[in-house]
Amino acid sequence: MIALSLAEIAAVVGGQTHDIPDPESVHVTGPVVRDSREVEPGCLFVAFVGERVDGHDFAAAVVEAGAAAVLASRPVGVPAVVVDDVQRALGALARHVVARLGTTLIALTGSAGKTSTKDLIAQVLRRKAPTVFTPGSLNNEIGLPLTALSATEETKFLVLEMGARGIGHIRYLTDLTPPKVGLVLNVGTAHIGEFGGREQIAQAKGELVEGLPEDGAAILNADDPLVRAMASRTKARVILFGESGEADVRAENVRLTEGGQPAFTLHTPSGCSDVTMRLYGEHHVSNALAAAAVAHELGMSADEIAVALSEAGSLSRWRMEVTERPDGVTIVNDAYNANPESMRAALRALAAMGKAAQARGGRTWAVLGKMAELGDEALAEHDAVGRLAVRLNVSKLVAVGDREASWLQLGAYNEGSWGEESVHVSDAQAAIDLLRSELRPGDVVLVKASRSVGLEGVAQALLESGAEGEV
Repeated sequence: MIALSLAEIAAVVGGQTHDIPDPESVHVTGPVVRDSREVEPGCLFVAFVGERVDGHDFAAAVVEAGAAAVLASRPVGVPAVVVDDVQRALGALARHVVARLGTTLIALTGSAGKTSTKDLIAQVLRRKAPTVFTPGSLNNEIGLPLTALSATEETKFLVLEMGARGIGHIRYLTDLTPPKVGLVLNVGTAHIGEFGGREQIAQAKGELVEGLPEDGAAILNADDPLVRAMASRTKARVILFGESGEADVRAENVRLTEGGQPAFTLHTPSGCSDVTMRLYGEHHVSNALAAAAVAHELGMSADEIAVALSEAGSLSRWRMEVTERPDGVTIVNDAYNANPESMRAALRALAAMGKAAQARGGRTWAVLGKMAELGDEALAEHDAVGRLAVRLNVSKLVAVGDREASWLQLGAYNEGSWGEESVHVSDAQAAIDLLRSELRPGDVVLVKASRSVGLEGVAQALLESGAEGEV
């Protein structure tokens, strides 16, 4: 963060200083953190009260470790700025710092692909200038201001992922950190149980473009009708991306390599260039086009963008992480989260990778768990994913868990010819035991479910088995 005195911070957030003899002389010169394990000399520690942990209990320890002060809701016996609402104070501080820096702020949202696209945008833009971006998927009312506060005087681009679980959430985030460039990827069924329908999701996601200035840019997915319709909700200039011929930034000659990596010809208003990505799955084409549209808007050429996209990797864990074990078994860990759109994309990537595996005598395995927060659509969506696995000729679906997993397995069973295309197991350990006994060299295993299922443990166990020389 930029250096600020505790007196200035108190004024910005409407707080009172405590246990600080001279607030003008004490400065925050390090980052703003909420985890006591991340404390650095000169940092500001934000004391949140959680369900199990109260950050105020760590106040003395973090100051002893070098923190300049604590942002707290009560006096803590060490230097602190005390406020009525810590979360709102954190947001006010982020708003102040962003306005003072004058950094070009890029915000993005969507039902699927936000984090992967954010990582692509960051990797492309940092070739042009210093770039700060959301780590992982810290895209809510706490994670977003923490990211914004990590910007410094050298930061040229600030890339912020914005999530929403209801109407008004994104509007709140854009008020904290007003974007100059706003990107909406898609409107899907993620969290549909909370929103009530895709139209409500579109209403929430569109709040991003409503917050753009007249001299800003709204970058919209031409291939998604609900996103494209958001053009009427913004006063900013509209740029379309997608595979549609009407898109300003589009892809032609889209294909997958034998390893399942997307390749295409990128077309922008300034020229065209070929891209072959290191990431896996055709769904990354849309993500790459979104990143390309942002980069074009910010002055990069088609050739510069294509090179950056071709060299970009995955920066966030458990998202299509592909690892080949010494014994030739390939593990695809996509267990961070899941919704119907990302499940379908992952299965198609697995099917593409399976073509090469089959040439080596290998098989494809889809180890899947429930997709959360689908409301009344849960049964139909799980059934459809199970059926898709069979239609894509995935060798075996392993459905892990209780009710929703049984729906996955039943969909595959009903779609299959012999009833041998799928199996339902009770938990992660049962899946691990099954796979350890069945896998053979050349097989490719996809592991994916909603975050609450914790299937990353299956992927990790299988990788450890390979390292130990087991099949």
